[in-house]
Amino acid sequence: MFRKVHYRLTLLCAGITIFILLVMSFIYLYVSETGLKQSHFLSFQRDAGTLIANFEQQAVITHTWLSQMESLNAFTISITDNGVPLLFSEREQDEKRKNTEQEALEYYHSHFAVLLVDSGSRSRSYHTEFSFTSSTQEDYYVSYACLPSESGETQLLILSPMEPLNLQIRTQRIRFACIDLSAALLLFLFSFFFTKKILIPVEENRLEQIRFVAAASHELRTPLAVILSCTGAIRGHNGKKALPEEEETFLNTIYSEGQRMKRLIDDMLFLSRADSHSFSVNQEPIEPDTLLLNSYEAFEALAAEKNISLRIFLPESALPPCLGDSERLRQLIAILLHNAVSYTPESGTIRLSLTCSKGQKTGNTALNRGDSYTIAVTDNGIGIPDEEKSRIFHRFYRSDRSRSTKEHFGLGLCIAEEIVHSLKGTIRVEDTPGGGSTFLVQLPFLPVP
Repeated sequence: MFRKVHYRLTLLCAGITIFILLVMSFIYLYVSETGLKQSHFLSFQRDAGTLIANFEQQAVITHTWLSQMESLNAFTISITDNGVPLLFSEREQDEKRKNTEQEALEYYHSHFAVLLVDSGSRSRSYHTEFSFTSSTQEDYYVSYACLPSESGETQLLILSPMEPLNLQIRTQRIRFACIDLSAALLLFLFSFFFTKKILIPVEENRLEQIRFVAAASHELRTPLAVILSCTGAIRGHNGKKALPEEEETFLNTIYSEGQRMKRLIDDMLFLSRADSHSFSVNQEPIEPDTLLLNSYEAFEALAAEKNISLRIFLPESALPPCLGDSERLRQLIAILLHNAVSYTPESGTIRLSLTCSKGQKTGNTALNRGDSYTIAVTDNGIGIPDEEKSRIFHRFYRSDRSRSTKEHFGLGLCIAEEIVHSLKGTIRVEDTPGGGSTFLVQLPFLPVP
């Protein structure tokens, strides 16, 4: 599925960018070619006007001068006097040139001659420039001039082939085509690797969901199997009905496993709300040191059952109230303390401490916005290997040494991380000197208004 999505995203991303590139190229070519044509036409008008002006000023027109003008400007010049071709125009010419000149004259008479007659231009010198395409599909710039003389009038027909301009335009188009093709290939390759990189988190999230569902199914299947087994034993499905004292044991087991399933489902619902960002954070005045003290008292008896020393360390001066979610913070501290008690051996030590940011001043001066306080839970238990530190906050992840602990589903630290993020804080784990783990939670200090 992801391969198909990857290919489609590649085509979509590359297709859109290539389409934009082509549109921009066509716009540039249109503007560039329009400018080139205008520039060449204006240049032809200027050169033709200069030649006509020189022609008028020359007392004697020689073949040599006309040949030089043709060679210098890449023109073809044809001259007639009262409709009679001069000797220069009658020099040896090929049939193609004669036909082109005739077609240019016919084009002029059909498109411009009537307009010039109507405007009264026949009584004075005039010339006009235009472009036309011959029957051989060749493009030319044409200048037709009519110069009054004592014996009547002299006509000049000047042709300039547009092939150099067309060659320049074709060369420019070929260059742009090569550039666009190269750019399209690079964009396609870039889109292929870019979309693949984009899809990596999506694919990892999908795999994480698959693992989450598989792990949740496994965790739910075990207590469900125990419940069904105990229920069958009570009903006597094996042919022997349970004794009253056995029924009480089975019922206690069913209740215990039901509570375990409830905790698992509650944890999964919490994570589901966290994923959809649908659980709210209630900002209310709290006292961090009082909250830690209450959590310490709640876990003191549990730690004593395992002969674990639970200690608390608070700042010497009372902290001022700040804004926070007391329920979330209690849940966060409970998760960290429960893990510490579970993985710390008998006669071990757990430290619960609260420290403030360096911005705090001595005395009764209140903390300011931008300061922070840190909650630390330190134990000297089994510790966490370095290669597992990056995975302990994953859902249903448990170290192999804790697989036998039924009370843990591998969701506690994941929930703790979600709570910390919802409170705009950070959480990390470090090794405790001498063995064990230290969880550090840093939260921003938000003064009560």
